[in-house]
Order: sequence, then C-alpha cells, then structure tokens
Amino acid sequence: MSASRPRTWGRGARMPLETAAPAGAPAATAAPAKPALELIDVRASYGRIEVLHGVDLAVPRGSVVALLGPNGAGKTTTIRVASGLLKPDSGCLHIAGKHLNGASPEDLSRAGVCTIPEGRGIFPNLTVLENLELITYAGVRFSDVRERVFGLFPRLEERRKQLAGTLSGGEQQMLALARAVATDPGLLLLDEISMGLAPKIVEELYRIVGDIAKTGVAILLVEQFAAMALSVADFAALMVQGKVRTVGEPADVERQLQHAYFGGAA
Repeated sequence: MSASRPRTWGRGARMPLETAAPAGAPAATAAPAKPALELIDVRASYGRIEVLHGVDLAVPRGSVVALLGPNGAGKTTTIRVASGLLKPDSGCLHIAGKHLNGASPEDLSRAGVCTIPEGRGIFPNLTVLENLELITYAGVRFSDVRERVFGLFPRLEERRKQLAGTLSGGEQQMLALARAVATDPGLLLLDEISMGLAPKIVEELYRIVGDIAKTGVAILLVEQFAAMALSVADFAALMVQGKVRTVGEPADVERQLQHAYFGGAA
C-alpha cells in the first residue's frame, strides 16, 4: 500500500477539501472537493444483456482506486462507461463534478480523462519519439512532453529512435503509459496493463504507476494481479456480478478476495 499520499476518503473519512477556507472563515464554509470520477447507480448493457446493475463508485482526486473482482464481474465495462466508450442505460457519470452522461471519448478526453485499454494503444510503425510527438496535436509543447516522459521512463529515452513495434511487451506498455501521462490527465483509467507480461515486468510497471500517482493524477485501475494493484492503491473496490459490493482500505478488501474469486472462506 502506498504510504506517500495521505488518506483522504473512505469509510468514516471526509472527502478532501477543494480549496482552503478564506482566512478567518470557519472551516465548515470550505466546499468539499468533487471526486475525479463518480458513477452513481449506473446500469449498462450490451444489446439485451445488462452487465452493470447499478454501480456506485468514486475515485477521489489524487487517489488510486483498484477495481477488483472475478472474470465477468463488469470491471472492463465500468472502464468503458467511464471513458465514454459505452453509454450507460441509466445512472450518472460525473467527472470532477460535471455531469457527462453520453459524452464522447473526445469530450471526456478534453475533460481530463485518459484511458489505456487492454492491448496498449501505440503506433507500432512509428518510433518512440514519433509516438510522443503525436501528443502535441493537443497544443502540448514537445519539450514539455520529453521532459515529463523521460523523467518517469528513462528506458524510453534510450529507445527513443526505435520503432515501437520492436519494443518488448513491457516497453510497449511503458510507451502507452507515457503517451497517457504526456497529456497531463486529471484521471487515468488503466485496464489490465499487466496482460501478457512477466511478473517482474509487471512489478516495474506498477512502480511507475505509483510514481505517476505521486504527481496528483487520480487513477482507476482494473488488474488481474490483485496483490500488485493493492500495493499502489489508496482504496479498493470489489465488484461481483455487475455491482460494487465493497469499497474500503486495500487490506480490508484483500481479505474478501478469496471468497469473491473462489467461493472459499474470506
């Protein structure tokens, strides 16, 4: 569990304050911060099959939330709703307090949401530098992109002239993360970034995810390596059969995972 960021939300805890109260004003006048992401009673379907059955989930600003659960629980569908790839049938999607139901992925990107789906998301026939240069279409200076990315990913600087498709699987995932970080998102959605990678590489990736979190980016991550996800999470949510059953401290949720995955004793 990360110890570098203070706990700001959870059972019995208050949400962080968005702004400090004016000098001399009572603390009660300060407005509570809106979560980076909030799903309220969200239902979503593929055709006639409803997958999400009233999901409630919040990702506080500057926090990492690990969304865990067995296969088919609805975790990836939750990411798709949060990223605008799937329109919810009902319920509310809020980004930093703004109601954005039905917003396109492009609209959500402009609102500060960045998604790394399963399978990464790079251009294999372009070099590492060329992949990063594409970020500048949004008005980001390339010098800023290089400074931020290579500070977090020194290995990519070594590979900067190499075609992305010739990188190792772990390096390609680093490049996908780098492209996301370069956009300076407020909310990062990560879906199974460990897929197909060796445990040692996954450990390195999650060290980088922890470093990204320290910069203040809110992160919602779906991960099959529960222990790895919990090691960087401030909070964890357990999803079963299309609903979030438990939200709490990582250690508390970890104790319930065995029952959720295998039907055994918690």
